[in-house]
Amino acid sequence: MNYQTFKAHPDLEAIVKCYWTLEVPSEMATEKQRIVPDGCIEMAFILGEDIKRLENEENWVLQPRAMVVGQITKSYFIQPTGFVNSFAVRFYPYGFATFIKTPVKELADKDTPLAMLFGESANELEQKIIHAASTEERIEIVESFLLSKLIETSTIDKIVKSTIDSLFITNGSIPISSILKGELSQRRNLERNFLKQVGISPKQLGKIIRLQTALRMMLNKQPDSLTTIAYASEYYDQAHFIKDFKEFTGTNPKEYLSDEQLVLSSLFYSED
Repeated sequence: MNYQTFKAHPDLEAIVKCYWTLEVPSEMATEKQRIVPDGCIEMAFILGEDIKRLENEENWVLQPRAMVVGQITKSYFIQPTGFVNSFAVRFYPYGFATFIKTPVKELADKDTPLAMLFGESANELEQKIIHAASTEERIEIVESFLLSKLIETSTIDKIVKSTIDSLFITNGSIPISSILKGELSQRRNLERNFLKQVGISPKQLGKIIRLQTALRMMLNKQPDSLTTIAYASEYYDQAHFIKDFKEFTGTNPKEYLSDEQLVLSSLFYSED
């Protein structure tokens, strides 16, 4: 298994968190893997065998081979049908809104074919990505595409960005009312712009960021006590931690750690 991340071009680094690649041999790639919310939107290209998205044991669909993975608010499973070879762009929570006019809330909890958002230019992009000779060439191709589609960055609401920055700095623990410094009249406007530019509410994003903080501690096994992790992640108590954890992952922390379907989690979520 080979997972790598790459930095974005300086002109895009404020909105693109990273590029990543994943290769998994077919003999290792057919097990189901749990995907949990991380607050980011991704543009992904499947270059290997098809991958199933499973909502439950009976219902599944093949993921589009060029897609945008919207904000995730509940866990789901994926299952490769063979060799995995993927290339993807991971955007900051507000990042993808700068490339489309469609409200990103419409992309939440689903995989949207790239062509539905960008038309024929998406098909051209996909073919270039498929036939590229290296990851470096794919990065150059996708960056050229993104720069050509970039809407003025001023379309990112300043309150939205400052709220997200505060949530990341505090690992999701700061109340939204504290960020707005008592100006509750701004709350409705913030909620509306968050749904438009991020795809979920500020409260949901804060909970996801705090969950990711706890996940990194758990996966890195430091500290080794779930109670300590709960308080270090600034949950009120262990019951609060377990409640939020189950809401977003579908299981409790102990069951999650004993789950064999965590290979991708250990890759994607053990580091920031």
